Amino acid sequence: MRQFKSLHIAMLIVGSLYLNSAYATSSTLRSMSDSEMSATTGQALMSLTYISPTDAANLESKRSNVSDPSNGGVGFYKLGLEGALELNANIKKLQLGCGGINGVGGCDIDIDYLSLSGDSNTNTGRASSSAKLTNPFIEFAIKNPNSASTREVTGIRLSSEKAEGLITFGLENGITKSGINSLSGYMEVAATGGTAKVNPVNGLRPGDVGGQQISGKACGWFSWDCVNFVTTDYNLNLRNSSGSSTAPLVGALSLPQQAITGKRISSAPLVATASVSGIQVSGNIKAVAAGFINLDKTVTGTVNNLQVNVTIDENLGYFHKANLNGTPASLSLQSKDIRWPGSKSVAQQGWWLEFSNPIDIGDISPVDAVNIASNTIQATLAQVSDYLKTDDGYVRCGALGLLSCIGGSSISIGTPDLSKSPAVAMALSNLVLANQSFAPNCYGNLKFC
Repeated sequence: MRQFKSLHIAMLIVGSLYLNSAYATSSTLRSMSDSEMSATTGQALMSLTYISPTDAANLESKRSNVSDPSNGGVGFYKLGLEGALELNANIKKLQLGCGGINGVGGCDIDIDYLSLSGDSNTNTGRASSSAKLTNPFIEFAIKNPNSASTREVTGIRLSSEKAEGLITFGLENGITKSGINSLSGYMEVAATGGTAKVNPVNGLRPGDVGGQQISGKACGWFSWDCVNFVTTDYNLNLRNSSGSSTAPLVGALSLPQQAITGKRISSAPLVATASVSGIQVSGNIKAVAAGFINLDKTVTGTVNNLQVNVTIDENLGYFHKANLNGTPASLSLQSKDIRWPGSKSVAQQGWWLEFSNPIDIGDISPVDAVNIASNTIQATLAQVSDYLKTDDGYVRCGALGLLSCIGGSSISIGTPDLSKSPAVAMALSNLVLANQSFAPNCYGNLKFC
């Protein structure tokens, strides 16, 4: 504390000399009155602030069952630069907290080919641009700050009030993961979207989906003129509206804002939703109607608004860039878990990286089409069956009543709308994201410099 008080006094003396110099002649200084001093304004290059353990802004003291009033709690001293720092940097290998208290054989933070620049995404433009750190500062967490005999430094943090620019990891966006190997920290991914491409399904048999049956009602001219039917066998195709056996189905993919956090994590569990329409159903279906009428028909129809809950287990090596649109960014080292002032997470023991505001990772459209898992198709067929049993969804045989369904060569299931049906689940992993490509932070053709 004595050292900090001395620093305050020194800063006041320097400030007084600076203000008086405004009234100096070439050979003398002129004193200023109290009223002249009070009317003078200015800004210091450096600032020093202190948050005591009892201060309302002390988030660490508010953590339940953590702060112990008997030992004085934790105070925070912050030395800040009142200005903007511009920075363009390339770091080939960033490793922090390897081994040590968090365990051997790993690092708290392990990133290959990290680059920080302005937000330009062209080679020459990026290399000549700089990220902007507004009001950077260094902060100390001091346990028992009011006790000279027991005070202890428990953490140090490098941060800024705001960060703007582009941060990238790895050499390039592709099927080979690179960049982030492990991460300890907290970041929020801003809400974003994309386009999900799903490979068509050809020659689907009941055995492929756990024996899932398709059932429903077939009705004639009148609503009471109905019979129930259930499949015994089918051979179906699920394709896009063109009927192509290779062209993918397309759906709108939506990723809500969510947090990625943990110690020494290497993957992020993301949760998204998708809506897929225009699923053309074709093929052959064998069914029994009214318990005794055997039907062997071709089937047609189009399924719309299939709702899908998508879980994506994404290795961090497939995240390659993030736009820092003004988010506070901090890198800290602490001997115990600490909630730093103004932070959103509890920084865990060891090294910890936090981006407080949501980060824009851009369009999350996968580069390649994905296959629909059998359990997803099974759930979809079950929902189609539920729809075909409703008054809005039953199979309409036509003007000739049930004879049209019994005697014809094909049967239409219509256009089932599953927008109000429960979402089916789809699990994906390690997608190459279309918008994670980036320009190297170098001049010429180098990938890293």
